Amino acid sequence: MDMVSTQKNISDIKSNLSNVGIYPTSQRLAIAEVLFERYQHLTADQLYDKVSKSAKSVSRATVYNSLNLFSEKKLVREVHIGASRTFYDTNTQPHHHFYNIDSGELTDMKDKAVSHYFSKDIPEGMMVEDIDITVRIRNSKSIL
Repeated sequence: MDMVSTQKNISDIKSNLSNVGIYPTSQRLAIAEVLFERYQHLTADQLYDKVSKSAKSVSRATVYNSLNLFSEKKLVREVHIGASRTFYDTNTQPHHHFYNIDSGELTDMKDKAVSHYFSKDIPEGMMVEDIDITVRIRNSKSIL
C-alpha cells in the first residue's frame, strides 16, 4: 500500500492506517500527516523536528515507535546507511538510492535496470525477495 501523494487529508490517512491494522491515535496521525505529505526520505530525528514544528506534541520515542510500526506494516521502507543511520522512505515501490556522504542526503536512483542485472544469477530453487542497493557518493573536488 502506498499512502503518499493521494493521502493529503487526515480522514484518508486515518482510514489507511486502520486498513493495515494500526490504531490511528492522534499522535500517529500527526506523524503520518507529516511523513506521508509527499515522497521523501527522513530519519526519525528529522521527522520528529518536522512534527514538532507543526505544533503537534509528540515525543521522540513515539516517533521511533510509530516508524517501526509503519515499517512493520510496509507503509515505509527502511534504508540503513551504516550501523547508526536509518532513513524511512515513503516510496515503498522497489527502487535504489544514492547517499551523498558529504551532505547526508538520500535520493532515489532512477535506473531500474540495476535490479534486473543482479536478479539474473539467482541460484536454482531460489527467488528474489528484495534488492536494496545504496550507492555512496561524495561531492567531486577539483584537482589543481
